[in-house]
Amino acid sequence: MREPVIATIGLGANLGDARQAVHGAVVAIAALDGCQLLATSPLYRSAPIDSSGPDYFNAVLQISTRLTAPDLLACLHRIERGAGRERPYRNAPRTLDLDLLLYGQARLDSPTLTVPHPRMLLRAFVLRPLADIAPALVSAQALAAVANQVIAKD
Repeated sequence: MREPVIATIGLGANLGDARQAVHGAVVAIAALDGCQLLATSPLYRSAPIDSSGPDYFNAVLQISTRLTAPDLLACLHRIERGAGRERPYRNAPRTLDLDLLLYGQARLDSPTLTVPHPRMLLRAFVLRPLADIAPALVSAQALAAVANQVIAKD
């Protein structure tokens, strides 16, 4: 049996009942076989970045998982599809977006998965909630670099 790894997942939505979509995704991820929910950030509201539509609701969570990173990503994609996620174009507004941000200390780069997430340090909607649950993972310099992005606890 695989040793558990701590994985960090970013959650976001800005279509439909976005708050409920994020909360529902937390429940769905916690229920995944081989996963245990460790921490969930407060919900944040943020303006779209490189996207359009209404404000996003975002959160970050950490789980302990025995799933491989590709298997976890496949589960996250299934949860997104179950929430009505469509991908009509890059950065389209969405009913649910689940990003595998970190997978232990792993560095992965494949056509379908890059970990750490390549844009996480550019996004206040990732760094602020991540700092709430794992402050050691977010430097003051990283937070200062995204301080101009509009975001607030919901």
